[in-house]
Amino acid sequence: MPSEQTKLNAFPVFLRVEERSVVIVGGGAEALAKARLLGQSNAVITLVARRPDAALTEWAAGADAHLLEAEYDPTLLDGAVLVFAASGDPSLDARVSADARALGIPVNAVDRPELCDFFTPALVNRAPVCIAIGTEGAAPVLAQSLRARIDQMLAPSLGALASLAASFRGAAERLLPRGNARRRFWNEFFAGAPARAMEVGHLAEAQEAAAELLLRRRAAAGLVSLVGAGPGAEDLLTLRAQRRLMDADAIVFDALVPEAVVAMGRRDAERIAVGKRKGCHTKSQAEINDLLVSLGRDGKRVVRLKSGDPLVFGRAGEELAALRDAGIACEVVPGVTSALAAAADVQLPLTLRGVASSMVFTTGHDLKGGPLPDWAKLAISGATVAVYMGRSTAADVAGRLIEAGLSPDTAVAVVENASLPERRLFHGTLTDLPALGNREDLAGPVMTIIGDAVAGANLDLSEPLAAHAARLPASQHQGAGA
Repeated sequence: MPSEQTKLNAFPVFLRVEERSVVIVGGGAEALAKARLLGQSNAVITLVARRPDAALTEWAAGADAHLLEAEYDPTLLDGAVLVFAASGDPSLDARVSADARALGIPVNAVDRPELCDFFTPALVNRAPVCIAIGTEGAAPVLAQSLRARIDQMLAPSLGALASLAASFRGAAERLLPRGNARRRFWNEFFAGAPARAMEVGHLAEAQEAAAELLLRRRAAAGLVSLVGAGPGAEDLLTLRAQRRLMDADAIVFDALVPEAVVAMGRRDAERIAVGKRKGCHTKSQAEINDLLVSLGRDGKRVVRLKSGDPLVFGRAGEELAALRDAGIACEVVPGVTSALAAAADVQLPLTLRGVASSMVFTTGHDLKGGPLPDWAKLAISGATVAVYMGRSTAADVAGRLIEAGLSPDTAVAVVENASLPERRLFHGTLTDLPALGNREDLAGPVMTIIGDAVAGANLDLSEPLAAHAARLPASQHQGAGA
């Protein structure tokens, strides 16, 4: 399973500073940098320096900040909500930090993280919208680089749009019930006609569009999106999947979907775990179907998160049929299926000119007795076969394919936890495959790829399956090739 998400040591908040005192102790470039940052707010800025630089003096005059040309004294901190120690003198900065802490005032000491109660972020300012980027003091240059990239992405009109939204908030709260209807209005406000009009500077047109949108209110219609969560890595989620998660009122997810992916949804969305791990189902499929229908009838936007792609071994057909029968709008958002992620991990071409021109996605359960399935015949004719959930059935897969005529020397690649940092790679031949059945150390999802195309994989970081197979009892080796 993926490791826990790294936790922050500094929690980001927005502190009210309007008409409140902020004290900066220092007279040089470091103090000027903090002053310019604070100058983007409506704080009352007081600068304390015995001999301030000319640049700081000039800035203070233009910004209407208070500049005290005096020795530092702790009484100058009285009434401040924030203090900055930016003198460049280590002993003075340490003293300022100690004094501020003694008064219970949060303090920031430039380039002295051990003396800091908070860190100043890089700001993208679209007042009243503000994006703050912090690195807990670890990499300020990175924060500035990210700020520049985000600044380019956001329209200059974003602040004006937010101010327009504030003017409609009271009417929206009076006319629209709390919950889905109100949220839909705001989603359309920020993504629809009001936003487009404001982007080109047409304030009156934006106001008219917002008013029309508000008066056109109607009962919210439910929508259930079957969304592919991908193989595990959250950055393999599609942009459409991410948008659906951000719009969702409820997120219904399987056990194999990592918490990092679920967390990409809205914080206030209802989150419902439905299990569906091998051998442990917290809800039956019929119960999941009924849940999705119920949420849709309540007018909610629902994301049904499924590991990999919803349409590949995800029982999506049953859920879609239940939703269609109930008259609930539904859609499918594709995801990266595990076979493709596993192939990418070992740089394995699933089709290879002159070697393999077709693919089979299957589960090993098809080979547990009964007649040989059609896909086995395709494997013998040269198709690349990707076996999902195949660790426990590895011996059956290998034994029956060899019995059917597939060469025991056919190449095999195995990937545990495809796409994740903790993935493990293995390679060998069909004869080695039964060794997987005894690998209790393989706790994550396992994908097995069989076929001559595996010869084109990059196996530099892969472990030979034969190394483990050599430790198996002889009877188990014979079972694969009998």
